[in-house]
Amino acid sequence: MSARLGARLAAAFAALPLLTAATVAPAQDDFVLAPQLEIVVLPREVLAIDARSGGQRAERLELGERLLYAKQRGRVGVAITDRRMLAVATGSAAWQEARYRSGESPPADVALGDRVALLLTSVRAIGFDGNSGNFVESVIGPQESVLDSRVGQNLAVVVTTRRALGVSAARGGFFEVKLRVGEQITDASALANLVTLRTSKRLLLFRGPSGSWEERRLPIR
Repeated sequence: MSARLGARLAAAFAALPLLTAATVAPAQDDFVLAPQLEIVVLPREVLAIDARSGGQRAERLELGERLLYAKQRGRVGVAITDRRMLAVATGSAAWQEARYRSGESPPADVALGDRVALLLTSVRAIGFDGNSGNFVESVIGPQESVLDSRVGQNLAVVVTTRRALGVSAARGGFFEVKLRVGEQITDASALANLVTLRTSKRLLLFRGPSGSWEERRLPIR
């Protein structure tokens, strides 16, 4: 074997671990994010300090407005008051707000992923997309009630008596799948980019990267 051929083979074998690592490395959005946003509550304002892209975003509280709680995770943060719901993400130009409707109660809690938030009030399901920094919402009907919800790092799903709604940081808006008459949710789980719902009749999969629902029928026993 010539010295030149031996050198080429050594270089090829040296590159193999790098190629293998690149092949099996998870997508960047699969990683759990360290906190990149700090929410600071001041006497008359809520301040979001962006540790990722720099800068601060302040939202003044209105006269008589009372802050109920504030939370943050990864790239998103929320502040809930007695008048409105506020949300912000790293890189956002300003806080986003959703005011309560007549008779609407504030959410008792907010579920956060690294890049999404899910807020459930008495009459609405509201999602916050941390990539675009926008709210999306869907009205919960008078004959409809929330049964369950799941949140992953980059997506969230809320299940009602009539349908399942998915929101993803990779796609804007809510994506809906109808439940059939008599169909019951028996199990639910969430990963970074996938929510799986098992019903009495089907497996329903919500994929965050595409914002799409997939269905697989269960065998009849």
